[in-house]
Amino acid sequence: MTNTSLQLRSDDVRYRFTVTGVVQGVGFRPFVHRMATELGLAGFVGNDSSAVFVEVQGPTAKIDAFARRLRVDAPPLAAISTISKVLIDTDGGCSGDFHIVASETVDGAATAIPPDIAVCDDCVAELFNPRDLRYRHPFVTCTNCGPRFTIIRELPYDRPATTMADFAMCVSCAAEYHDPANRRFHAQPVACPNCGPALWFSSGPNRIDGSDAALAATQRALIDGAVVAIKGVGGYHLGCAVDDDAAVGALRARKTRGGKPFAILVADLDVARRYADIDADAAAVLCSPARPIVLLRRRPYAPISDVVAPGSPLIGLMLPYSPVHHLLLATIPGMQLRAPEALVLTSANRSDEPICFTDDDAAQRLPALCDAVLDHDRPIHVPCDDSVVRVVDGRELPIRRSRGYAPLPIDLGSLGLHGSDGPTVLAVGGELKNTFCLTDGTRAFCSGHIGDMASLETLRAFERAVEQLSGMRKQPERLAADLHPGYQTRSWAERHAGDRPLDLVQHHHAHVVSLLAEHGRLGEPIIGVAFDGTGYGSDGTVWGGEILSVGSDAHRFARVGHLKAVPLPGGDAAVRNPWRMALSHLWAAGIEWGDDLAPVAAATPAELRLLRSALASGAGCVPCSSMGRLFDAVAALLGVRHRISYEGQAAIELEALAESVADSPPAPALRLTVGGDGVIDAADLVTSMVSALRSGTEPAVLAAAFHEAVAVAVAEVVTLVAGPVRLVGLTGGVFQNILLLRACRRRLQEARFTVLTHHLVPPNDGGLALGQAAVSVLTALDPHNGPVGEG
Repeated sequence: MTNTSLQLRSDDVRYRFTVTGVVQGVGFRPFVHRMATELGLAGFVGNDSSAVFVEVQGPTAKIDAFARRLRVDAPPLAAISTISKVLIDTDGGCSGDFHIVASETVDGAATAIPPDIAVCDDCVAELFNPRDLRYRHPFVTCTNCGPRFTIIRELPYDRPATTMADFAMCVSCAAEYHDPANRRFHAQPVACPNCGPALWFSSGPNRIDGSDAALAATQRALIDGAVVAIKGVGGYHLGCAVDDDAAVGALRARKTRGGKPFAILVADLDVARRYADIDADAAAVLCSPARPIVLLRRRPYAPISDVVAPGSPLIGLMLPYSPVHHLLLATIPGMQLRAPEALVLTSANRSDEPICFTDDDAAQRLPALCDAVLDHDRPIHVPCDDSVVRVVDGRELPIRRSRGYAPLPIDLGSLGLHGSDGPTVLAVGGELKNTFCLTDGTRAFCSGHIGDMASLETLRAFERAVEQLSGMRKQPERLAADLHPGYQTRSWAERHAGDRPLDLVQHHHAHVVSLLAEHGRLGEPIIGVAFDGTGYGSDGTVWGGEILSVGSDAHRFARVGHLKAVPLPGGDAAVRNPWRMALSHLWAAGIEWGDDLAPVAAATPAELRLLRSALASGAGCVPCSSMGRLFDAVAALLGVRHRISYEGQAAIELEALAESVADSPPAPALRLTVGGDGVIDAADLVTSMVSALRSGTEPAVLAAAFHEAVAVAVAEVVTLVAGPVRLVGLTGGVFQNILLLRACRRRLQEARFTVLTHHLVPPNDGGLALGQAAVSVLTALDPHNGPVGEG
């Protein structure tokens, strides 16, 4: 407890403030203490499990100033939802001091949990200051930075409720913790080399203790071509030299990664600029407290192995966000070692498995993945992968929302609830890029990235994460899941719903509602353009090129347009083999499979016979209206990619090909036909593309023309079906394609529509759970129930 004596007056007034939002773990109590002391107010501040509570006593003018500054001057990492202010009796009130009181547990919605925050500049300066107590301390932190979400076991947020509970503060740290003038005043993870966690290096049976010795051993191993596991904030990473073909190849093989690009950790912005083109907006995101991986255009002579991001013009860069990162990329005093300026850094797991984060898990899984481990003994309570974003016209487009962002809440209080508290809902998300969402009546909390629900390990990680977040918040009163009968997430929800309502939400409807929810515009009619790979349609077919009308009752929708369905030959086999989709579109357009066409040449005679038979008989060929599969088909027709090793590979490479001719003469006109019923037919486009290829038109030019043709068709069909609605949303995984996103937005804005795109949750299935949750909440509040969708 900390206090400062003050003189109270008989005409003083006393108020109680309650502050909700992200106000624990961000230095809010120390901020309140400093401000009240500056203003000469008596009282106290404390945490409870739902809010920060404050009582202040003093002259009315000073309390008015306090109330104004409480929001305006709040710590930069705070996100205030509400501030309530109640006049209370001064009888039996405070003595003449202001202090921080012990935390309390109360009934009601739990306070928001802060995300993990990159180590701040002040702590980095101390990290490299030989005169500082925390010189080269791998766990330096303060009130303004460090781990939060991944170390919190329960609320309210205090050290005994975190994984730092077993590290007793030394006298020096305790003095800082209790000093209102210190940057570590009530910083729960505070520690120093004398009392904090320890770092060590191990390789087989050999172990090296001591921070600098362990870091030096790690640097030597990386120089020698080893793959090293590095325990981070939210789990273990695997690192290797960025320019070593053999090391990167070994890492790729051990992870069974295929051709999917790896991320790169770079020492600072100057180094980053040697690897990628970085404008001021991208630099700001790279340097933000969230420190996401930012996808950037690779410089032509970037000093990286070709195996890091094969076939991709983009690379994912991130700056150090933990003290260990800073130390690992810096020269160690007294050591004759060249510090790396960059490292490949990827999650420690095989593809399609969850990230490794516990000691037991590390002991079982890491030996097959790495040659050595840089480890520490601060437990990770909640695993959390790195976030991935693109920067589009100065704003973030999330690709994966996790560390640094999760579980920041999205406010549902203004999303069409009109002051009513909705039920507590658990929305279990989709099958790929899974996240789940838990609401508490007024807020939606999206989990960190879980992964693809293809393995038992991922399902267990999902269950553990649900249990952890539900345990810190509220147990759900109802559940929501995707309509797809084969999704593991739907099956899990059905097994666990019990007597609670379970809302099954159509996939693309959830995409559109997630976009409305993040913009706080539920209740406004919208035309949602939902383009992705595959989603189960209300009619039992495969959807993915959808134009939906969502009205003021956002838990209902009508399908007012879509891409004309073609056969999906072989289901998942067609997803893995874009040549199959190309031949399906050629079949639908009535075009013979000539040997001069790239997808025909890519298939074996046996494959061609089987596919021709399947298309003729319809066996194993469900109708598919997917825009993502059309992108795959065009990629194969243009010879870009016939077989993929990771999701979206063909479309990503098609976008890169199209962008390569951005400054070239206009491409030949390609056109998608839009019928009066809002159906978009690709047959004429495919026919024109084949004709252009046979006449010698460059594939890159046709790739650019295809993107523009899709944008023209989107604007045309939206104009056809919108009626009085002037709000349009672009959502679904296809809109991770920046070239298409910009072209569609431009065409729609020219047609005088207001266009919403994603900035808080991903357009891909990582944002699906938010839409499911919002639909479920609105369904519960609607006396006529739902959700309802028209096929």
